Amino acid sequence: MKKALSLYLGAAIVCMAAILSPSLARAEGDPESVSGEVTIEITVDAPADNKDTRLWVPLPVSNEFQTIEDVKVEGNFTNQSKTKEKTTGNNILYADWKKPSSEQRKLVLSFKATTHQRVNRDFTESDSPFPADVKPFMAAAPLIPTGGKVKNIADDVVKGKTKVSEKARAVYDWVVDNTVRDPNVVGCGVGDVEQTLVSKSGKCVDLSSVFVSVARSAGIPTREVFGLRLGKTDGVSDMTKGHHCWSEYYIPGAGWVPADPADVRKAILEKKLENSPEEAAKYREYYFNGLDPFRIVLATGGRGYYLNPKQKGGPLNYFMYPYAEVDGKPLDWLAAQKELKYKVTFKKS
Repeated sequence: MKKALSLYLGAAIVCMAAILSPSLARAEGDPESVSGEVTIEITVDAPADNKDTRLWVPLPVSNEFQTIEDVKVEGNFTNQSKTKEKTTGNNILYADWKKPSSEQRKLVLSFKATTHQRVNRDFTESDSPFPADVKPFMAAAPLIPTGGKVKNIADDVVKGKTKVSEKARAVYDWVVDNTVRDPNVVGCGVGDVEQTLVSKSGKCVDLSSVFVSVARSAGIPTREVFGLRLGKTDGVSDMTKGHHCWSEYYIPGAGWVPADPADVRKAILEKKLENSPEEAAKYREYYFNGLDPFRIVLATGGRGYYLNPKQKGGPLNYFMYPYAEVDGKPLDWLAAQKELKYKVTFKKS
């Protein structure tokens, strides 16, 4: 019965997509841009005699859709610096504590942000080959396979499609139709594609990883984007649980284009739209080649991650949350809030 309902919902949504305007209005009446101040307060619990506590934090930078300025770093650290990860080019705020202290190790990162809708629907797709710098995003990565079961799924999903955009849309629809959001998953999930295909459920990293895996298996350069949601209400919003992962795929002639099947499944779950295909269709259309302005990019791409300076605890699955080590031992970073604690707030202006 569940499978039949999913097929019905998918078919109904595809039909609705045909009559919805390509310049679909924002899914929730969102503004075109948002401004405010983000504050990330981090504390690391370590023994008083500890002499080697290290912390890495994703550091957002300005791009076409976001402006990051007035960056401030405060705390009781020994040293702090801004570095760049060599493979992905993602920016990192690094700090360390080298002196014994009975105090918690504290760091506060704040910055002003202005973000815009990320909408790219009016493009002309060319027949040009993929440039060399995007080809690495066609390969398998840790927990993101491109062969076996995933390749079989990809071949079936994109059969008869010729354009990159058509193939990407087919993969996107397949992920929306064949997965559900599981609110019980810790944090944003692990992003283990094979496990997610078995459970057919997960959080945003899990579902975005499936999109990336299947799309890459179909020959489309695709990458994950790790970010942070911004509050929608006036005043100060607590966004500590606001980390979010979505995807981008590359179209020759258009560049990187967003897709967020995880937020479609989130809307269907939280707004109870399983039996409302017309309403669900609005979200499906909006989050393909478009994103709301209430998010900032922290890092792009990268699985099996080595930071800069290099951490001692082995490769990091992905870099979206703060990461810390005490005497070379990694602290739980997947939103557990044990020895490594953080609070994120957004003050809308």
